[in-house]
Amino acid sequence: MNREVDELATDADAKRAIFGSLAALYPWTRPFQSRPVRDYAFRLFETPAAGPMPEIRLRSFAKLLDLIRKAARRNGLSRDTAAEICRDFEKRRVLQTGPHLFLLMEPEAYYTHLFSLLGLSVHGCSTYVSYAVSTVSLVEKPRKGPGWLTFDGKPINVFGLSRSRMIGYSLLAGPGSYRFEMVPAKPNAEGDALALLRSLLPKSQFERPAHAIKAANLSLWPKLFGSRIAFLQMDDEDIADLVADHLSDEDSWLRKRLIEDPKLASNILAETDRLAASPWSGWLARGTDFFWLYENGKRLPLRLRGGELVHLATGMKVARFAAPDILERLANRSLIPNLFLVFLVLSILPGVRALGGSHQPIYYPLMRYILCRALTASNADPDFRHALATDDLPGAWGHRVIECEDDPLACLRDTNCKETSHMIERIGDVSLMNVCGSMRSFVSDPSWLELHRRLQDRTVAPTDAEWRFAAS
Repeated sequence: MNREVDELATDADAKRAIFGSLAALYPWTRPFQSRPVRDYAFRLFETPAAGPMPEIRLRSFAKLLDLIRKAARRNGLSRDTAAEICRDFEKRRVLQTGPHLFLLMEPEAYYTHLFSLLGLSVHGCSTYVSYAVSTVSLVEKPRKGPGWLTFDGKPINVFGLSRSRMIGYSLLAGPGSYRFEMVPAKPNAEGDALALLRSLLPKSQFERPAHAIKAANLSLWPKLFGSRIAFLQMDDEDIADLVADHLSDEDSWLRKRLIEDPKLASNILAETDRLAASPWSGWLARGTDFFWLYENGKRLPLRLRGGELVHLATGMKVARFAAPDILERLANRSLIPNLFLVFLVLSILPGVRALGGSHQPIYYPLMRYILCRALTASNADPDFRHALATDDLPGAWGHRVIECEDDPLACLRDTNCKETSHMIERIGDVSLMNVCGSMRSFVSDPSWLELHRRLQDRTVAPTDAEWRFAAS
């Protein structure tokens, strides 16, 4: 018993320490800790304050709106709904970027979407746009990841794939034949709930696992969250198309500056390496240079060397770092943008607030810092740099804010979605400090524990130059 009490005290201390670190880095969050979580959600989904909109931003935002419109139509939404989503997004300019591409009843996704709906409903919104990372592996931990679903406490193999077809393979693996099999990992795990879920999922075959999950989520959304708010989910294939749109435009910033300027790309990579050797290390490293290579269903890192994208392990030249080569490979999905490029076209260039999980509130401001350092080295784009320096809350913690033991499956059995509506009302009244439970995504993370130590030791500080682009 004493041991359990000690562990609870340790967990509570760790949680308070993390909240203290968050408040040190984001002082505006401190008053929200004791207030109802709906107040925090309201702030995150509040329209960013008007600031300078240089031409770079206006053109980039127009391209993002065009992508949203096309993605909505491609996902089967009506022309009127697509137009409404664009109107709302043009006004609000806030994007949920936290959850990976999971089925909606996966708690990590469900409770983040519930949090987003809490913020949107307080503002009277009727549409919701979310970006879901799909460059992740089907299996991230044993029986955990998009290829698995814990259903009534039992692990379910979503696509019925063998271990050898899941380990090391991405959601963007393809082309292939994927369908929802929902195979229990243990015998005697069948039941009415699993039969109900199977009946709700698409029966089609899909070329990629990501396609299957996106199609399923379209079907599941109204059953889990109702039809009052229209939902659009984008993933990394959509971002590949957005990058292609930029690179097809000879006058776009991305083509003229990142691809055709001989210095900017190398400056960005050099600044990334410098940051990785600084006290802010551990949050942003060169996993790959601007693009991932997809080959035989696996994601492989690249390095930019001498104007060529080179396979890191073999030294094989994959593509010239030039618009025609990159466009061809974006089209056949053998190149997929990396996280830096994703946030560049989704948020940094168009001036969109990005909401994310426990790591994003740290690495995203550092991305913005790296870009501005690289631009400053060339004395380029002063209007754009000024806009970045004065953005209203460019990013914030908005994923895994709610930690709840309630079973999302109850909402599937509730044909009128009353359970979800009730949860939004009930959870909205709980304080931010309490609704986030143990904050296990923070307190069990060595990176966060180390950052807390560095803040305590003043090895890093909110006044550091690296942190100046976190919030205005």
